[in-house]
Amino acid sequence: MPIQVSLDWVDDGNDDTVDQTITNVSLGGLAFASTKPLEVLQRVRISIPVLNRDNHLIGNVVWCEKADAGYEIGIEFENSRDVYRLRMIEQICHIEHYRREVRRTEGRELDSQEAASEWISKYAGDFPAL
Repeated sequence: MPIQVSLDWVDDGNDDTVDQTITNVSLGGLAFASTKPLEVLQRVRISIPVLNRDNHLIGNVVWCEKADAGYEIGIEFENSRDVYRLRMIEQICHIEHYRREVRRTEGRELDSQEAASEWISKYAGDFPAL
């Protein structure tokens, strides 16, 4: 399941945000699909919409390639701990998606803890390793 992120340009003081979709998470960063290109070495702040805006990751564009529907952009995190934070955030997003799907398909209301327990028992073993 892709994660929607907002991307802020850190250096210009501008609060422009554009929703993007993460396509890959790797040991040093992530890749995402974008409708517009970014410059290599552009410093960016990545915010995850399901979390509050104060929770963000900082990285640098390391590559930008033309793709079918726009561009695919690679980000390398400045802090290696951000990779593990992103993996935790990705799992939280999967759990929240699972919670909504259970409500929609089964009519069951799960709190966050119940959804996490069920998701972990069913899907954590299939969650891709870095």
